[in-house]
Amino acid sequence: MSETRLPPTEEPNPSTRGLDRLNTLDLLHRINDEDRKAAWAVERELDTLATLVDAVAERLRAGGRLHYFGAGTAGRLGVLDAAEIEPTYAAPGVICAHLAGGPTAYLRAVEGAEDDEDAGRREALGCVRSTDAALGISASGNTPYVCGAMRGAREAGALTACLVNNPSGRLVEMVTVAVVLRTGPEAVAGSTRMKAASAQKMSLTLVSTALMVKLGKVYDNLMVDVVASNAKLRERALRLTCALAACDPDAARAALAACGYRVKTAVIMLRRRLDAQQAEQLLADCHGDLRAAAGLA
Repeated sequence: MSETRLPPTEEPNPSTRGLDRLNTLDLLHRINDEDRKAAWAVERELDTLATLVDAVAERLRAGGRLHYFGAGTAGRLGVLDAAEIEPTYAAPGVICAHLAGGPTAYLRAVEGAEDDEDAGRREALGCVRSTDAALGISASGNTPYVCGAMRGAREAGALTACLVNNPSGRLVEMVTVAVVLRTGPEAVAGSTRMKAASAQKMSLTLVSTALMVKLGKVYDNLMVDVVASNAKLRERALRLTCALAACDPDAARAALAACGYRVKTAVIMLRRRLDAQQAEQLLADCHGDLRAAAGLA
């Protein structure tokens, strides 16, 4: 009988042997040396990540959504990334995160939740539509909850993809687009909250940011769809409006106040000499493209 091979993230790392005998500075250096491999792993998958972004963007433009499914650290990273999209890009509900065990699992492990494949399938079938995309996040590529979710998403007719750290994981064969982050053994064997999670976090940020750029939520490299929900963000909205409309703060502040502090609308109002309603209509006619609507170069 052949021995089942461990996922790479579970194997002991020869580069960190004797970790418990090192002084503090050497200990940190040794872990940091491994951390660098996370960025390299992401770089090697940029072609596949680009394929994923283009496929998902097409669905989002048609009114679909992107769903993240994960358990443990991987699932919490999905929750974190999805939570940042609405305030950063004014895109509520565009990216939805699902964590094995539900909200309770945000702060505390829910025993057995990640092992329930049927629960993942039921959750996906209950929320994923044929117009959507579903991304399963799992270091091992074998998490039953995530595998079940991808099975359900596929049954629903959605685009399926995975973000894994194991080229031999089940998910790789289950989905249309497989992003395999080859981070290898962890500094502490099996502790996938380390470089496996770092590579996942970088990849999720790449995907969601690129999607928002593709959807017109960014002009140049500026966050023009920011939701000005606090003093810091209102100041950012003011600076953006002043810069893009080439106006003084008083004019920018008046335009922002008239349109609910929506930067794109305020810039169009000032550059095109329109009221808020007219500016909103022009922006809609241009499919949210500030460059086109405001006549920016």
